[in-house]
Amino acid sequence: MVLNGSEIVVECLKEQGVDTVFGYPGGAILNIYDALYKHQDEIRHILTSHEQGAAHAADGYARATGRVGVCMATSGPGATNLVTGIATAYMDSVPIVAITANVTLPMLGKDSFQEIDIAGVTMPITKHGFIVKNVADLAPTLRKAFEIAKTGRPGPVLVDITKDVTAATCEFEPAAGVPEGGKSAKSKDKYTDADIVKIGELLCKAHKPYILVGGGAVISGVSEEIAKLADLLDAPVCDTLMGKGAFDGGSERYTGMLGMHGTKASNLGVSECDLLLTLGARFSDRVIGNPSKFAENATIVHIDIDAAEINKNIHADVGLVGDLKDILPRLNANITKQNHKEWMARIDELKSKFPLKYDKSELSCPYVIEKLCEVTEGKAVITTDVGQHQMWAAQYYRYSKPRTFITSGGLGTMGYGLGACIGAQVGRPDDICVNIAGDGCFRMNMNELATASRYNIPIIELVVNNHVLGMVRQWQTLFYGKRYSQTVLNDAVDYCKVAEALGCKAVRITRIDEVESKLKEAIDYKAPVLVEIVIPEDDKVFPMVPAGAPISDVFDGDDLAKKENK
Repeated sequence: MVLNGSEIVVECLKEQGVDTVFGYPGGAILNIYDALYKHQDEIRHILTSHEQGAAHAADGYARATGRVGVCMATSGPGATNLVTGIATAYMDSVPIVAITANVTLPMLGKDSFQEIDIAGVTMPITKHGFIVKNVADLAPTLRKAFEIAKTGRPGPVLVDITKDVTAATCEFEPAAGVPEGGKSAKSKDKYTDADIVKIGELLCKAHKPYILVGGGAVISGVSEEIAKLADLLDAPVCDTLMGKGAFDGGSERYTGMLGMHGTKASNLGVSECDLLLTLGARFSDRVIGNPSKFAENATIVHIDIDAAEINKNIHADVGLVGDLKDILPRLNANITKQNHKEWMARIDELKSKFPLKYDKSELSCPYVIEKLCEVTEGKAVITTDVGQHQMWAAQYYRYSKPRTFITSGGLGTMGYGLGACIGAQVGRPDDICVNIAGDGCFRMNMNELATASRYNIPIIELVVNNHVLGMVRQWQTLFYGKRYSQTVLNDAVDYCKVAEALGCKAVRITRIDEVESKLKEAIDYKAPVLVEIVIPEDDKVFPMVPAGAPISDVFDGDDLAKKENK
């Protein structure tokens, strides 16, 4: 059948099982929006308040569902407004396809109105970028974009289409979409049966094994395999920020997050272990601290789908390239049941001696998050922005399932969470979806509350208001002599009134005895709600490892008080 380019875009989206697109129209992309109008009963379009919100929503949708998220924007500023969202997805290996339209082919390269080389702009922050200049190339390109986005190590792909291609016609042959989770024909697994046997032998010889779980374990969907492995190995488990939910946070084996704001039990335990099995983590600087001092006593086994991550930041004694979904069942079959009673007793000692703690006599973010976990029975999908509230959300909510903690880990994008929460709620409409934001982050993209109210998307936006840029202030307090340069936000902005003006219900919490009832009120409302929590400006996230220090140098508030009192 003969279709124009815009109709081909819609047909290819349908082939790929796309049910929702997040975007914002403009002149160059009008033909595609006209085609979407004709297929609105098949593909839902969510009009965000800003293109950045569309990219973050597509990202949140992808992380929450495991499917490819799709966003759209017009040429020029519309396309460049997607860049931060694309970079966020790239850093955290999130499969999104960003579709942009450009000026017509004869106008390319002439500084035409709203012309930008968006494929060139995004080249360093995408898995691949395409510019389609011939309508005959459009369908194959879109199909390839989805395949690239979701196979191997996932990531964002950009497809830029000149406006004349969206109007031109050609013969279109329907094709079956790539099955969700299908493996690429160009799989780059690099291991043999002998490699699996070797790792199994190393694990069985270890006296103090530790398992570190990263974001790759969430992507591969290997929670059951990791739980079985931990039991077979009789080992403790910690995670990175991106790995949360891949291993049950309520398990007795779980010791908490590793790294700069990880638990003392995890940081000290990993520093003592004699074998560290790392599953789908990239050894970020925020996780390892001083690389020369990281897990000094351990044989390091690193399994990752991306060969570039092996030996990039930490030397691995054994590195295996492949999908955890394929590797872990085979590895488990090569492990005999182990018993590490003394080692587990040591880990229990660390957990008992150094629990996460905070002052429970006054209103604080940790208290609110623990109460949120209680009233949602730990079953909500939590998105966050970036800063102190992000770390508290990672520390104090217990994630028992993958794809329930959604945050900007690699890029650290302030303003990410609200759009991501909208995307997550659209993708998982039966779940409670909560975004936890600081007041500084909320200011950046709070206009997306208008998107939530327009479509009555029942998200809960928690704004932790300490009237400062909390994490930056914490660093200024500890390392910059309390010189609070441009981190005080104590002005006349009323976030509840802002939310109400944008069509949402608003609730303010200022006392500890209000927390439970007002959280329940927000959950029961079944429509978008902002809950502002007013906390002291100098609350700090502990434990903490100074930048560049060994993770064994982890300290908490008690340690800091002792040091200051000397």
